[in-house]
Amino acid sequence: MSSVDYDVIIVGAGLAGAALAAALAPLPLTVAVIEAKSIAKDWPELQDDIDGFDPRVSAITEASRRFLEQAGAWESLPDARLGAYRHMHVWDGEGTGFVDFDAMDVSELSLGNIVENRLLNAGLLKAINKARRIDLLDNSPVSALKRSGIGPTLVMENGDTLSAQLIVAADGAMSRIRDWAGFRTREWDYGHHALVCTVRHEQPHQATAWQRFLPTGPLAFLPLSCEADSNHYSSIVWSTKPDHAAGLMAMNDGDFNAALSEAFEYKLGAVTEASRRFSFPLRQRHAKDYVQDGLALIGDAAHSIHPLAGQGINLGFADAQALATELERALEKSLPLGDLAVLERYQRRRKGDNLGMMAAMEGFKHLFEAPALPLRWLRNTGMHVFNKAEPLKRQIIKQAMGL
Repeated sequence: MSSVDYDVIIVGAGLAGAALAAALAPLPLTVAVIEAKSIAKDWPELQDDIDGFDPRVSAITEASRRFLEQAGAWESLPDARLGAYRHMHVWDGEGTGFVDFDAMDVSELSLGNIVENRLLNAGLLKAINKARRIDLLDNSPVSALKRSGIGPTLVMENGDTLSAQLIVAADGAMSRIRDWAGFRTREWDYGHHALVCTVRHEQPHQATAWQRFLPTGPLAFLPLSCEADSNHYSSIVWSTKPDHAAGLMAMNDGDFNAALSEAFEYKLGAVTEASRRFSFPLRQRHAKDYVQDGLALIGDAAHSIHPLAGQGINLGFADAQALATELERALEKSLPLGDLAVLERYQRRRKGDNLGMMAAMEGFKHLFEAPALPLRWLRNTGMHVFNKAEPLKRQIIKQAMGL
């Protein structure tokens, strides 16, 4: 058994945790990134077929792209797999209302990029591995969190102990660090399951992110790119009632493709192929506080959000960037990294934005689920009016892009 001290320990080498580590790399800090599972050492194999994509993708905003670029992760991502989208088309499945967004409206080349999570993670880990003062410890499950007057300590399953001025929980929605530390959360079920997979469709996706709001939940087609065929693959996220999701999961490929094509109103022609499907329940969760003395939460450990706007990991990247900035500020002022006053500055920067986005997603969900005819008329009329309000649309686009 051994005992090692660091300045910062990050528990979780997923997207948010790896992004924080990469952002801290230029600072004169000793950092450990701890991951319970094994981490692949090689770059993911890229195959240009229906099963060659990660079913988990993220809609990376321009603000997140710039952060990843600064952290040294974006440069590793293969251009052929960056699904840049220039347009977004959103419409009401129970009416005629729709809204179109275009990157040209804000003088940008794209609204964002659809990127496979495994590639984002690989790019971040590559950046971390270049850093001299960061230790990446995989196959290292944590068995306990201890607190003392000198700071928090992790007890590992192999008996080793790791201590730091600051321990950051980036271990996901079911964070053990958060629970061991006694952070309280507000949470509830959305009453939805998300079904995700990769599909091939007859018509090109037109570099457009498509989303249809159905009474049972939103259905999104997110454009993918690959070297062999850059226009006919999309990643779908279908949020729907649990019993409907179970029925979709039980279908054979032909029946599922037909059901998906019909639900999407054949906007891209018929769906001709689908990869293996995955389904998982959706639950909103938000920590009442993000920080304690010597402890901080980021990403899904702090907040989980409905995927209908694809903002989840962008919020996590914003958390990582804000916390890294505050730690750099603390170093400049010779303040302890785990000091509550330092960490509360991070919380103030992020909590309001995260709560605002979560409230907006909850409002959209309820609005489009409402079956009452007056509400259907109101939302369709509102979409028509909003689609013509160009100054307001430009403001919303910039906000969504993080600009």
